[in-house]
This record gives sequence, C-alpha cells and structure tokens, in this order.
Amino acid sequence: MAKLPEQTREQRFLKVYQKVTRLISMVLDQQQVMDTIVRSLPEQLDVDACTIRLLENSTNTFVLGAAHGLSPEYLSRESIDTRETMEMIKSGFPVAKVDVDKDPAYSDSALSEGIKSVLTLPILFQDSIIGIMRLLTKSNRVFTSEEISFSMALAEQVGLAISNGRMFKEMESQVDFMIEVQEISRLVNSTLDLDTVLKTIVKRVPLRMEAEACTIRLLNPQTNQLELVASDGLSETYLKRGRIENEKNVVMVLSGEPVAIYDVSSDDRVRYKKYMQEEGIKSLLAVPIKVGREIIGVLRILSSSHHCFTSSEVNFAMTIAESGGVAIQNARVYQRMNLLFNQIEESERFVSDILDCIRPELLVIDTTRHVVLANKVFLQRLGKEEVEVLGMEYYDLCPADNDQGLCPVDRVLLDGKPATYEHQVELNDGIHWFERTASPMFGDDGQVEFVIEIIRDITFKRKLEEEQMERVKLQGVVDLAGTVAHEINTPLFAALGTAQLLEDDIEDKELLTDVQTIIRNLNSMSELTKKMTTMTGYESKDYVGNVNIVEFK
Repeated sequence: MAKLPEQTREQRFLKVYQKVTRLISMVLDQQQVMDTIVRSLPEQLDVDACTIRLLENSTNTFVLGAAHGLSPEYLSRESIDTRETMEMIKSGFPVAKVDVDKDPAYSDSALSEGIKSVLTLPILFQDSIIGIMRLLTKSNRVFTSEEISFSMALAEQVGLAISNGRMFKEMESQVDFMIEVQEISRLVNSTLDLDTVLKTIVKRVPLRMEAEACTIRLLNPQTNQLELVASDGLSETYLKRGRIENEKNVVMVLSGEPVAIYDVSSDDRVRYKKYMQEEGIKSLLAVPIKVGREIIGVLRILSSSHHCFTSSEVNFAMTIAESGGVAIQNARVYQRMNLLFNQIEESERFVSDILDCIRPELLVIDTTRHVVLANKVFLQRLGKEEVEVLGMEYYDLCPADNDQGLCPVDRVLLDGKPATYEHQVELNDGIHWFERTASPMFGDDGQVEFVIEIIRDITFKRKLEEEQMERVKLQGVVDLAGTVAHEINTPLFAALGTAQLLEDDIEDKELLTDVQTIIRNLNSMSELTKKMTTMTGYESKDYVGNVNIVEFK
C-alpha cells in the first residue's frame, strides 16, 4: 500500500473506523457481529482475509467464530500460531509477521494457502482477552505502527461489539428461559402423576437447551443409592452401564453444587468415558434436584457437541430442578397416600369380612343412637340391606323393652360401663330369647364415642339339656372375638405406622390435613379393636330366678 500523506491516512482511518463501528452497531447477535466484521475489514484495510476466534474458558483454547477469504482446510489446522505468539496475544500485545510462508512453523499451511503476512490482534473487553482477530495478506505487507494501533482500536470495538452481542444474547436467553421455566413448572405442577412429571422434565429441558439427552436419578432413602427414574435420548446400553454414585461430578452435585463439563472424554470428573464416547456425548451439565435444603436426586443434561454452558443455562437447569423437585415430592406423597388409602380400604374389607364371620349379631351405635355398623348376621335376620340400616335410629331396629328398664346401649351411654340383658322376641317360628351385650368404646377425651352391641339368640340355652352345648358355643365365640381383634390389629397398626411416618414428611397443608384425618380414623378403629379384646374372657353370674348371664371381661 503506497504511503499516503499523514492527514489523508488519518482521514482514511477515521472513515474506516466510523464505517466499521456503524456496521457492528447495527446488529446485536454475536455471530452476526463477527460475520459482519470479517467480511467488511478486508476491503476497508486492504487485506485478503480476516478471522475471529473466541476464547473458550473451559478449555483455554481459541475456537473459530467467523472467517472470510480462507479455505476450510486452512481454518481447520490444529495449530493457530506458535506458542510465543499466542503467549504475546494472551498478554494483550499484537503480533505482526511477514514471510510466514518461509517460516518452518507456518510453511506448509501458509504456502498452500498463499499467505505471506499476518497481523494477530488480541480482542479485549474490560482488560480481559476474549478472543483474537487476524488480518492476512497474500503479498508481503509490513504493517506500520499506525496501522497496528488503528487495528488494535478496531479490535477493541470488536471486543465491545461481541460482548454487547453476548450480553444481548444472554438477556434474550434469560427471558426465554424464564418463559420455559414458567411453562415447565405449570406442566409439572398440574399433575400428581409421578411418571408424567418425570417425562415432562426429561423431554422439555434438553429441547430448550439445544441438548440431545437428559436423565433424572432419585436417591433411595433406604439404600442411599441413585436410581434412574426417567431418561430421554439415550440407549439402554448406556443407561445400564453401572452405578454413578462414585463419579466425581455426581459427588459434587450431591454436595449441592452444579457441575458443567465441556469435554467428557478428558475430564477426570467423568468415570464412564468409553460409554459416553460410544453414545456420542461430548459435554454434560449436572445439577442437584432439591426439596428445600434436602437433595433428593440428580438432573443431567447431555450434549452431542462440545458446549460451554452459560450461567443462564446453569441457572435455568437449577431452577427447573428445584421446581421439579417440589413436583416430584408432591407426586411421591400422592403415591404414598394412594398406597395408604389402599391399605386402609384393604383393612376395612378385612374388618368387614371378619365381622361378617362372627355368628352373633353385631351393631355399632354412636352417641346419638344411630347405627354406624351392622354385620351380615344381623342384616340377614332383619332381611335388610346394609345401606338401609346404616344411619337408622337404634330403637327402630331394636325396640326398647320397658319391662326390663334401660336397654344395654342406654346404660353404657349413661355410665360408660358394659351392660347386658336378655329379652323375648316373637318371630315367625315362635318365641326367641336374645341376649344383648353392650360395651363402650372411648374416645381420646375419655368419653364414650361408640357402643358395640352383640346380640345372641339364647333360646336353646334356656333349655337345660342344651345348656352345656350353648356354653361351649359361647366360649368359641369369645375366642373368635379375641382372634378377630388380634387379626385386625396387625394390618391396622401397619397402616397407622405408615400414616404417622407420612405425616412427618408432608409439607403441603391440604395433604397433611388428609393424612391427619386418616390417622384419626385409624386410631378410632384401633380403639374399636381394643374394646373387642375385652370380650376374650367371661364369668357366669346368677341373674333373676334360675337365669344365668355371662359378663365379658
């Protein structure tokens, strides 16, 4: 380039500077900024080619961002420049070289490309190097100090433009991430189905982060091991490669910190490098899944291309993991509640079946004298269905015998003590004698909450020749009642224990209220079985005339 008058050179520099800064100020996308620069500078500075490489912090290497005027073969060479040159650049100094096609360090690539002169400039932002810009000519060109200074000023503008583009991209990503967080949170919190929650997370998160795969592993409280519960984009072979609890990246995540790995093939925090290579995984991000301060699992996002995860991406993954953790915990609690309800239903069926097997008629009456339970024997005698009997007034089913005074249910409600009496009932086949025994079931306040009445037909007992047989039958009934109480207690205590453990884990107030209701009902059933055990012993007593009665202990 011919030497121009000083004023003309300054004017030309100013014109180029204004044009370049105007061009790069028109775009905000980082890639557009770099593409604009490498295409416009060669013409403005009378050079043949231009490249921009950005510093990859995770690997401390310069990655090609944009280029113009050079072949793919030249751009893909392994070494960018000599170690000395790169050290100078990293220190913030420009490096100009001529006759590079004759330098052994460059001769092969430069000679084939026809490159003779190179000016390498550091791209700085706030005194930190973020990349390098290279101006290349195919004729020997000695860059003057004025040209180098001017090019350095341009490189500073490039650094500012790239950083602004990055900031804009970061802000844009943060907005997009925020929208995605809201959407994923809405989806995972709109259901209590654990499988749906897990599938939503592993499908949506990698899609938004432009990754290829995602896994969720949750800690098993009993074994303290991570169990794979959901995955997307990975083969069965990879998923079954082995335990990962001892991997350094997992250990770090379980301690509460996120881990971003740029190159899994060379990072000692990765254990199964061979499997990852076969799966095509190059980068990964792992974050803890939390519920409050408790870490319940690990979320890992895997990329098939080398990816430097930004702070926005890490924050996005952390936010999703935290939101997902709450949804996962709620779904788990719901599952356990369903299991508990099933246990309760099974216990209720078990109690009902046992009560139906009891030969005497059995009623349970509340303090308002309404029937809350009746066994099959009682219903069969009356010829009624259970739905007809439940809720009926006690006296509509068992009319009081005024000649005998208070019925046993009234006596129990009056003084809280067990009561028994016998009375006659005229049935189709004649007069029958029934023995009615009522026992109290106390609530937590010590007051009678329910009355259990057992009604026995003792007509044949009154016949002397069958008195002994009836006593044997009665003994069998008493023994059966004790067995029933014992058999009921086994599943009942299991369900009660599960409910009480669940009560300590629940944070959701509505779910906690439901569980407390369950515990209260189970305690009521427990009290009922305790009262049934009072019928496991008896003694015979004289009553009126030659009538004997049995008092249960």
